[in-house]
Amino acid sequence: MALSSVVTELKDTMVATIRGASDVVTALRDAVKIQVTGGAKDVSDVVAAGILSAKDAGVTLVDATKDTVSAGIMAVSDTGGDVVTASGKAVSGAIMAASEVGEDLGAAAVSAVEMAIDAVGQTGKSTADATKEAVTSAVGAADGIGTEAGKSVRDALTAAASLPRDLVESAIKGS
Repeated sequence: MALSSVVTELKDTMVATIRGASDVVTALRDAVKIQVTGGAKDVSDVVAAGILSAKDAGVTLVDATKDTVSAGIMAVSDTGGDVVTASGKAVSGAIMAASEVGEDLGAAAVSAVEMAIDAVGQTGKSTADATKEAVTSAVGAADGIGTEAGKSVRDALTAAASLPRDLVESAIKGS
């Protein structure tokens, strides 16, 4: 999957921002928030760029995914945007980034969906709605990559003990 020029540009900006930072994870969170709140950038693109830049800085995919998904959703919340919709876009961006670097899409999906649910819950919005949106977006993004990717993500989300199984299964059936 080829990166869009927007994602590549954002990634380069974020790499420059976090490289050399004493606390890469905090610098990453701040960079994601700045990109979302500082302009009309798509949360999906910002999350993908954040994950890719974190990987360049040596942060694990799971940690990068959690931090960027959370930061993206919280930035949308700070600007008064729709955090449930943002949760889906953030998860899509995470799947796109994981695919780009050849990481385990199932693990990326579970991590992204967990964090999306948590971040939306912190804003006081419905975690059930966030679960449905995040799962549907993860499956849709993975299906866009290929049949095997879609199966991997469905299997991982269904097997994840940390996710509400009934909501996950319902969202997968509806996707």
